[in-house]
Parts: sequence; C-alpha cells; structure tokens
Amino acid sequence: MTHFDSTGRARMVDITDKPVTNRMAKAAGVITMKRETLEAIRSGVTKKGDVIAVARIAGIMAAKRTAELIPLCHPIPLTDVDLTIDLDDSLPGARVTASAKTAAQTGVEMESIVAVSVTLLTIFDMVKGLDRDLLISQITVTEKHGGKTGSWVR
Repeated sequence: MTHFDSTGRARMVDITDKPVTNRMAKAAGVITMKRETLEAIRSGVTKKGDVIAVARIAGIMAAKRTAELIPLCHPIPLTDVDLTIDLDDSLPGARVTASAKTAAQTGVEMESIVAVSVTLLTIFDMVKGLDRDLLISQITVTEKHGGKTGSWVR
C-alpha cells in the first residue's frame, strides 16, 4: 500500500521522480427520482432555479478542489473538466459523466469521480424538497489514459 510508510502511518505518495504525462479519466453516476421531479427539472420549474446549470458548475468546481476534499490526494493542475448531465426518462432521472485532463505526474481519476459525485449531490440538494425517493448510485471511474499503467476502460 503506497499510502502508508514503513511504520504504517498514512502519507502522501512521493511522485517526485514520476514523469509528467498527459492523463485523462472519466467517471459516471446516476440519480433516480420520481417522474414528476424529472419533469420539474426538465421544465425549469423548481424553486431553486436551473438545476442542470447549477449542478454542472458545482461539479466542475469540485473537480478543481479535489485535493482539499481527499486527504492524501495530490493537488494537480487540471487542463480540462468536461461534465455532461443527461436527463433519462427510462430511469427516471439523470446520468452524469465527467472527464478530467491534466499534464502531470499523477492521474485524474479522483477529480473525475469527485466531479460526478458533487454534481449528483447538487441535483439531490436542489430537488430534495420535491422528492423523498432520490437515489444516487453507480458512481464509478469508467476510463483512464496516461501514466505508467496506460489505458484502461471499464
């Protein structure tokens, strides 16, 4: 386990000697809700405003603050965060995907998954007054590229 020293104490992984490479990671997650709640989001009639716009900005901002949220995560310069929120009648609910990119010594898996998580939490917060049955699920990293281990797709 690289996050522990020889005595078992938690530590940040030393990436000093790792090369800078282009890195990208994608994550996804889902929030399910009542059909009426989905329609309220779609039509823009929620009390708190434009749910999709607010949630998208929250997710992007969260990706940029990942190292402040995850104790041993390295602060890295993000070069791009792309976030998509697709309203899906078949759930009913929303599917959120995020990708994060950097040129750095460590990957951006945590940044992409934090972006998805905070986007879903923001949607939850903005419509919880309309729906007690909200369910956030299926949050996972779906793809990564770059670094020593190369590419991986779920």
